[in-house]
Amino acid sequence: MQIGFSVVGVVFLLMLFVPNLRWARNQPQGYEEISAHENKALLVFERVGEVACSCAAVAFVCPSGFALPWLFWLVAAFLLMVLYEVAWIRYFRGGERPDGMYQPLGPIPVPIASLPVAAFALLGVWYESPVAVMAALVLGVGHIGIHVGHLRELSGR
Repeated sequence: MQIGFSVVGVVFLLMLFVPNLRWARNQPQGYEEISAHENKALLVFERVGEVACSCAAVAFVCPSGFALPWLFWLVAAFLLMVLYEVAWIRYFRGGERPDGMYQPLGPIPVPIASLPVAAFALLGVWYESPVAVMAALVLGVGHIGIHVGHLRELSGR
């Protein structure tokens, strides 16, 4: 684990935040009602994980750089972020309905929630940072848990 400024982490955060900013400017009708029922404990995990992952993404660098086999982890993380972008594109082109956020992407459940968590966990492996991996796991408990709850609520309607 090595501390430093990570341009790779900044790129990952941009890939994460750009579609979220577009979504935040035009949230789908009914989302506010769904989010009112979020589990408060999961919300705490999500918020702590968001801050921790954001800080870890930019504050750690990979001590092995782009050498093999560590490069595999970075490539895998980046491919997950590309799939995350694909999931958002599908959502935006599909009419921006609440249920569109939770549709599986092939075998990947709730991809808009699960893909960035998995990508940041793999980024933490590439950084060789247990702190970054733990930040992603905390985020995953909250973020994926909340989105699975949203999916269940929408399915129950």
